[in-house]
Amino acid sequence: MLQPDASVLKQLLPFPLLINALREAFIEGAEVPLRHTHTIGHGVDAGISLLMPAWDNVGYYGVKVVNIYPGNQDKGIPGLHSTYILYDARTGVPLALFDGNEITSRRTAAAAALGADYLARRDAHSLLVVGAGRVGSLVAPAMAAVRQLESIAIWDIDVESAQRCALALRQQGLPAMAVSNLEESVRSADIVSCATLATTPLILADWLAPGSHLDLIGSFTPQMTEAEPACFANASVWVDTEEAPTKSGDLLNAFADGSLQKTDLRGNLAQLCRAECSARTTNSERTLFKAVGSALEDLAAARLVYQQLVSA
Repeated sequence: MLQPDASVLKQLLPFPLLINALREAFIEGAEVPLRHTHTIGHGVDAGISLLMPAWDNVGYYGVKVVNIYPGNQDKGIPGLHSTYILYDARTGVPLALFDGNEITSRRTAAAAALGADYLARRDAHSLLVVGAGRVGSLVAPAMAAVRQLESIAIWDIDVESAQRCALALRQQGLPAMAVSNLEESVRSADIVSCATLATTPLILADWLAPGSHLDLIGSFTPQMTEAEPACFANASVWVDTEEAPTKSGDLLNAFADGSLQKTDLRGNLAQLCRAECSARTTNSERTLFKAVGSALEDLAAARLVYQQLVSA
């Protein structure tokens, strides 16, 4: 069983290649059962464990186990840990064990960029990333693969984290800077991408400019939320999967508030990739993409890595 480390995954999952692999995977489809969610422990040490299986017609089957422990922030360790095992779907033989954190973070950022490729204005050039963690630090490189970005702002509740993230992005040749005024930064951004574990809204509707694209990829449980319900009103809304309306705190809050109806949803990522639903239609339209993640994305990323390893 192959066990490449995270550095190998980074090399084999460049965003242009990964975004295209996700596009093809959504077009082809796969069997993706509903994820299992379990609460582990109690109090400040409580965590959530997600089990995410998927298999395709090519002959691959994969399972990811993700453990999310919000209290880890106070312990100085990451709040998310995961592993991914890829199997031969025809025999059940284990093929590879991957760092699930790297698979998750890179495919999450790539899926956000894939959504933005359909939904953000073609001339969008300014990006605000809210959240400078593992996923947030990858959003700008992913978005730069689908749009010509002239300015990238990084905001985080931890100012030093935002500064470190912006510096790392500049070292990659991206025009990034840390910002402290969230409202001002949202108002001036063409694309706002949130990658946090927030449980109270960070983004207010009045801040969003006409024609902007709001990307919510951090909240993936009913308890998490990154934008107030009013952000969904008067916006064209897409989701990544049909599971999102039952899992996302942002969507559930908007439904309860009356800012959004389930029938208002314009489509999902598979439908966008297959041209089965419309994408953005005007430059003045305000678009919103809500993602909770899909095991299909993990499988596509793992398959892409494995195929490169065995063909090398």
